[in-house]
Amino acid sequence: MRLPQRALAAAVAVPALALSVTGCSGDPSADGTVRFGYISDYNGASLLAIADEQGLWKEQGLSPEYKPFTNGPLQIQALGSGDLDFGYIGPGAMWLPASGKAKVVAVNTLARADRVIAQPGITSVEGLKGKKVGVPEGTSGAMALDLALRKAGMSEKDIEKVPMDPSTVVSAFVSGQIDGAGLWYPLIDTIKAKKPKLNEVASTADLKDRAFPTAFVSAAKSDAALNSKVVKVLQKANDWRAAHPDEAIDAAASLLRIDRAKVAADAANVETLSTADLVARTEDGTVDGWLDALGEFFVDTGRLEKAPAAGTYYEGDLYTKAYKK
Repeated sequence: MRLPQRALAAAVAVPALALSVTGCSGDPSADGTVRFGYISDYNGASLLAIADEQGLWKEQGLSPEYKPFTNGPLQIQALGSGDLDFGYIGPGAMWLPASGKAKVVAVNTLARADRVIAQPGITSVEGLKGKKVGVPEGTSGAMALDLALRKAGMSEKDIEKVPMDPSTVVSAFVSGQIDGAGLWYPLIDTIKAKKPKLNEVASTADLKDRAFPTAFVSAAKSDAALNSKVVKVLQKANDWRAAHPDEAIDAAASLLRIDRAKVAADAANVETLSTADLVARTEDGTVDGWLDALGEFFVDTGRLEKAPAAGTYYEGDLYTKAYKK
């Protein structure tokens, strides 16, 4: 599997296997090859694994090349440079499509996997004041940290924030180089294996008034016909996942080469929705509301100067038409 240069370092630490790999084409529509990025977790991999096992790509005349990344911003960068055709992002990277760097072609799940963790002995967000906190910038881990600080009446000025890539956050926390972290499952499970007495001092699972959608994205300028084909694949895989939750975990574990129990634990932090439900929530404005709320949050945290309307970067019409055809 040939990885794009920007993703190579990120992919080395990811225990993943690319399936159905074909030669890379600069024009995905020329030979049906679609270069698809993902993150090595249930959210990022389950639909791709299902689509592969169920032959859904072949139905649309497509052949996927899967490439693992450690976070969403790296995939947005690869989309912009032409190294990817599609990718997967968590809610913390949604500011990038909102800023015009990509288009959201399909909502995937509602995630509750992000946490702020602290070393044993630190039992609250307030306890991190003045301490080193590692976080992958521009990700859902950073989002969870910002939300937790705001809820505690604090800001980033109250901590010593240390930007790190996800794998470095894991090693730095385990070795005691940082006091806390904004991160997500299943990476937190990796840390817990070495630091079982760590404390989860904040969780997006506790924020019931907010939605945290994960999504699949294309380049800001992309082919609408190809996008429609890919969305149809994702929609069919999504409904298969909803109808076969146990088998979906098996498929993801097989793709990721990760123990099934770990994937099942990761899946427990995810709310899956049927495609019909997602279409209905797109048509009634619910999905736009989720994205608009995230946009306002990113304005508050300084990642966006202004929150654009969700319809400027969420391809809702494409999503609904792909389902109804």
